[in-house]
Amino acid sequence: MTTRFPVAVDDPLRTAGWQPGRWDIRQAEQWADTLRGHTSPSGHRHAVFPAAVEVWAEFGTLHIAPSGPGRHIAPTSVHVDPLHGLHAARTLSAFGRALETEVCPLGAEGDGESLLVIDADGRVYSLDPSGDWYLGPDFDTALSSLLMGIAPSRLAAPATDPTTAATAAGTSTGTGTATDVRTE
Repeated sequence: MTTRFPVAVDDPLRTAGWQPGRWDIRQAEQWADTLRGHTSPSGHRHAVFPAAVEVWAEFGTLHIAPSGPGRHIAPTSVHVDPLHGLHAARTLSAFGRALETEVCPLGAEGDGESLLVIDADGRVYSLDPSGDWYLGPDFDTALSSLLMGIAPSRLAAPATDPTTAATAAGTSTGTGTATDVRTE
């Protein structure tokens, strides 16, 4: 029998309350409405699109903690709640412009030190004061990377194509857009 996630990801997911078929579209729609209704003091607004809503509906509200050691780096926990990024509309707008796409908050990693975001094509990133990081082409890959301690790729500046802009971690500077992901 094949499973969607490796054991090192599946076990923490199930411990957090996830199961195949989990779907809370009502909560996802409430988050979408809250994000759409928020405007930063400087006039920035959040983008909301299907890739984000689907992740919120399936994984929303979960606090997912890693269950083992990391492969390359220390694994980190994930909390799927886009309101972690509510007051980062300006930062997300700038990050989206750098990537030439729209981005939307997904949640936070660790104790909130990094903001998880998704782009309109479903690619997932982590923004923190040390840089902007590419976590994977979809949420499943990003979640596996975080929970299994797989080193992410730091985005190069300027990032015009996320798939080619991702470089080996530590070999380039970040885009500079994430100086403080928690403020507008």
